[in-house]
Amino acid sequence: MTSVQLVVVGAGPGGYAAAFLAADLGLSVALVDPEVNPGGVCVYRGCIPSKALLHVAELLDESRHAKAWGVDFGEPKIDVAKLRAFKDSVVKKNTSGTGVLVKARKIHYLQWWAEIVDAHNLKVKLTAGGEEQV
Repeated sequence: MTSVQLVVVGAGPGGYAAAFLAADLGLSVALVDPEVNPGGVCVYRGCIPSKALLHVAELLDESRHAKAWGVDFGEPKIDVAKLRAFKDSVVKKNTSGTGVLVKARKIHYLQWWAEIVDAHNLKVKLTAGGEEQV
């Protein structure tokens, strides 16, 4: 990896926004996170997956209310595997977009776990295994 001027640990909305700004200002930036693309807990496991599932729950509720309006869809059947695949596709669409933005800004994205040791050092664990201090 070429020399970087700034390392951002954590690629959630705060981390990737900081990395984007630094890159836009001309700094050479490395962004470190264990996920495949930036996004953070909100996009991978929190807000976005929840909203995708809430959308489906709202649809189910709406279909039940439709009976009173003269529209009967019958009792819904939930295919958990397809529902999970839908939720995963929503997450993938969101995170692949941030991945494209990282590449466009020439940010070094490192799929690692990072621990700040002190003001000048990080201990990193590669997601594929292994550990080093940088």
